[in-house]
Parts: sequence; structure tokens; C-alpha cells
Amino acid sequence: MKVRIVERDVMDPLADTAMEETPVNPIRDVGKVSLLDNTKPGADIILRTVEESLSGFSTVWAEKPAGAPAEEDQIGVAAGADLCILALGDCGSCTTWVILDAIRLEGMGVPTISICSDRFREYAKRLAAAHGMPGLRIVEISHPIAGIEPEAVRKKADGIIGDIMEYLG
Repeated sequence: MKVRIVERDVMDPLADTAMEETPVNPIRDVGKVSLLDNTKPGADIILRTVEESLSGFSTVWAEKPAGAPAEEDQIGVAAGADLCILALGDCGSCTTWVILDAIRLEGMGVPTISICSDRFREYAKRLAAAHGMPGLRIVEISHPIAGIEPEAVRKKADGIIGDIMEYLG
């Protein structure tokens, strides 16, 4: 059986904008870190691994549905800290909402670090830039996360701790 491959143009949903750039908030004087879990498979394991590495910081958790924006109470918990770490962007809709929630928090004065898989990092960066925040902090974790054993997720999360700690100075 012969298979015919047809190349097609794919529409890019992100448009270039003339929006003014908004700088991200500086990370300083961090005592409390919020961990915003979008309930994607493995996001909790990643954030727990990050939490274990944050000695000297207190943490607070918020959960939100994947593929949807954080609701007011969820964003309120996340905004009640000196820094918010969001996870996990590893598909189109969940990456979109991780980035848009991060931009929303940055707009509230809360510095953020978003965790996205390497397959969606470029999209995440372009989305942030399209919304006027090209400097949004995005840490890349190796894809895939969903469908793998918890220990494999922890091992991948261990690999991003240095990147997160670098942001914390």
C-alpha cells in the first residue's frame, strides 16, 4: 500500500501585534512562593519536586482546571505570594492558559515562572510576546509528561531545578 503525503499550510493563530511591551516584575525579597497547579497529569509531581528544592521559602498551593483560566479565588491565592510558579504547559490549550494566567499575575505585580514542555516552549514565548510580555520567564521541561511513570516525571523535574533557582538568584 502506498501512502501519499500532502503538505499543507497551517494557520498560525498568533498575530503580530503593535502592543507595547510590558516588562516582567523583578524577583526580589521572596519569602512566600505560590505553586499554581493546572491539574495536568504530572503537574503536581513537577511542582512538588520544585517545592522540595525551595528551602527557606514558604509555599502555598492553588489548583485550577487545565485548559481554562484561573478563577478569581484561584488567582487570588496565587497572587498572595512574592512569586508564582505555574505548571504545566504541555499541549495547546493548557500552555495558552499557563501563559495567560502568568501574564495576569504579572499585571497584578506578582513575578512568575511558567513551566512548559520543550515542544510548546516556542509557542509559549510567541504567545507571551503577542500579549506584550516577551520577557515572561518560561522554564522548559522535556516532553512528554503525561503518560509516563511518576518517577520519570520527578527525574525530568529535577532537571529544571537549576533553571528555576537561577531566576531566584
